[in-house]
Parts: sequence; C-alpha cells; structure tokens
Amino acid sequence: MHLEIRQTKDGSYTLYVPEMNEHYHSVHGALQESQHVFIKHGLEHVLNTRKDIKLLEVGFGTGLNAILSYPFALAQKAFIQYDTLEKFPLTMEVVEQLQFDKVILNPELHDVFLQLHRAPWNEPFEIIPYFTLQKIHETLEEFVPPRAYYDLIYFDAFAPEKQPELWSDEMFAKLFQATRPGGVLVTYCAKGSFKRSLKAAGFEVEALPGPPGKREMTRGVRPVE
Repeated sequence: MHLEIRQTKDGSYTLYVPEMNEHYHSVHGALQESQHVFIKHGLEHVLNTRKDIKLLEVGFGTGLNAILSYPFALAQKAFIQYDTLEKFPLTMEVVEQLQFDKVILNPELHDVFLQLHRAPWNEPFEIIPYFTLQKIHETLEEFVPPRAYYDLIYFDAFAPEKQPELWSDEMFAKLFQATRPGGVLVTYCAKGSFKRSLKAAGFEVEALPGPPGKREMTRGVRPVE
C-alpha cells in the first residue's frame, strides 16, 4: 500500500492513502483530533472512575493514540493494558518520518514512541510497570475478544464509506459483548447509520462536540446491568 506523509493544520503529520483517497487522521489536525476524541472524551472520562483500565483500540495505525495515552499511565500511575488491532503495520521508515517527537511530543517520548512500534506482535509487552502494550495482528473481523472485558474502546477505523465491513451491526454487537458494563466506546464518527448500529448493539449513545472541522463525535456506553 502506497502512503504519503502530509502535514495537518495543527502542524502534526498524518498519512494519506491514495488508493482509498483517505487520511489516517483529520486534515484539520491529527493531534487535536486524537486528543479531543480519544483522550479527552475517552481516556480522561474513564480515569475519573477507574485507575486500572483495559483498553482496546481498533486501528493502531501511526501509534498516535497510544503515545498520547502513555503519559496518563506515567503521571497518574493508572494501570493501562493497551490492546490494539492492526493488520497492516507501518514500516519503521514511515514511522520515523512522521516526526511525532519533534512536532507534537515531548522529545523525551521519542524512545517510547519507537518502542511502541518495535514491540513484538501478539504478546503483552511492558513499556513501564503501568503501561502494557499488546499489538494484535488481526482485523476486527478475525478478532475474538473476551466477554465483558474492556473498559474503553478507541474505535479509530477508516471512515464508514472506506471500510464499511468494520462499521456493521455485527462488529458493534461484538464490541458491545467485549465491553464491561459501564465501559465506553469513543470515535470521531457521528453518522446516523453508525449511531443506529451502536444503539442496536445495546450501547447508550451520546453525541458530543467534535474536534476542529467536525460538529460532533460519538461516545457509546454499555449500561450497567
């Protein structure tokens, strides 16, 4: 798959896939989107009630969500088990060209960012005692998650029109079963058809203000039974 590195409006970089006419992140700001959707309305929201978090990410991609999550484990001593699905990992050559350490991150996180990408596949890898990464070399369709297990899901797949197979009722039913009661799923998407799929799976759906360039984003909550 051919990839092009492009700078977004907040100065951070993303990847563009010409074959799909799709970017990995918002062109209005890759960093701003990840911080707003996944960190503010996902991780920070869950950390208000729990300090031991099992997290599933659908789409490891550039590793941006993971490296933004890491400092919370370090600073708050919150235990984060970070499981992430990625069928098509990036090469280290592409990873280093993203320049996340120079453009959007504290330079001290450079080595950690590279560790995330160099970590072995399909086995837990302890980055620090409070942050364990497990990169799973599978698609969401292939993945068989444990039931009622995850506190937080970052749903960061490509847009529904680009990867419709990942936005089906079947996939959200699977993710609902994988989410513990009270757990949440967050995503940048706010399409009506997607929210109907979330509701059909059993999630309670919240429409929240979106990141720059988007009016809304979505958070789904599995009700406490």
